Amino acid sequence: MLIGLRDKKDCAFDMIALGEVMLRLDPGDGRIRNARSFRVWEGGGEYNVARGLRRAFGLKTAVVTAFADNDIGRLAEDLILQGGVATDFIIWTPYDGIGRTVRNGLNFTERGFGIRGAVGVSDRGNTAISQMKPGEVDWEYIFGSLGVRWLHTGGIYAALSENSAEVVIEAVKAAKKYGTVVSYDLNYRPSLWKGIGGKEKARQVNKEIAKYIDVMIGNEEDFTACLGFEVEGNDEELRTLNLDGYVKMLGEVTKAYPNFKVIATTLRTVRTATVNDWSAVVYADGKVYNGLSLPGLEIYDRVGGGDSFASGLIYGLITYDDPQKAVNYGVAHGAFAMTTPGDTSTASLKEVEKIIAGAGARVDR
Repeated sequence: MLIGLRDKKDCAFDMIALGEVMLRLDPGDGRIRNARSFRVWEGGGEYNVARGLRRAFGLKTAVVTAFADNDIGRLAEDLILQGGVATDFIIWTPYDGIGRTVRNGLNFTERGFGIRGAVGVSDRGNTAISQMKPGEVDWEYIFGSLGVRWLHTGGIYAALSENSAEVVIEAVKAAKKYGTVVSYDLNYRPSLWKGIGGKEKARQVNKEIAKYIDVMIGNEEDFTACLGFEVEGNDEELRTLNLDGYVKMLGEVTKAYPNFKVIATTLRTVRTATVNDWSAVVYADGKVYNGLSLPGLEIYDRVGGGDSFASGLIYGLITYDDPQKAVNYGVAHGAFAMTTPGDTSTASLKEVEKIIAGAGARVDR
């Protein structure tokens, strides 16, 4: 057995996510700098995975997060409820009317088109979740009394504050105590780390968290920036990945972290903002499993594609305990998610499996 899961009958939730949820303000086909209206979505690197598992794959999921208790926070809660993700573990923090000490995060994101790349501008200083401290979440109750099969968190949340990294470590330790599988998306964002120590700080934090992870997700840049591993033979100028060198690196990673049962990486070649080559690989039991290859994938909104890959991957591992099936579910779900606006997936299991089966995009009547 590759992944040792707790019995479903003993667990209230299939999966919970720990991380920040922001309001995404989307100018549609226009640009942030001259928009006159924005469409509102909810989104967050960790939450998106829980929502995908709930909506596309029918698993019971919840999110552990925090909001300032005002109408913006309540809007975020309402959007989460529409996504079917349980809100039992949201912490509500009193709001002072201005946001001096605590507030809710905003994420302005434009999609990009052709030669114009996507742009994201986050406004997330002093958010409620970044102020959350160890001891505020009753992990013993969540993992011990209720029971959870899978915990997912990631490097975006861990980078928000010193407190955030400590909460992640507290959560993953508690999960391991009760036999909950833990996945982590390294998701290195230079902008999140540059003011608190850059790559050196990112490595310090992520190397400690990595000791408790079963399923590690990240691309080659993530492994270099967060864990200090290098891929030999990469062409940095052309931004191409030497896959043989990458696989060799993964062997070194698993020597350093024998607790990693699965390592998963998306493979993306950006030809334009709207045309990408898309695939992924999984490394497990010393073997490489190549996912579906989707060259020339047309992108409508790329934000959240990696998160939807993660939810498809987790579904495949939970349902089949099969790395080949898991990577294919991940690739297909991530691809579908990038055909619609917003951070989160609108796919159904039937649509994901249709892509895996090689069906085209003819009208479905």
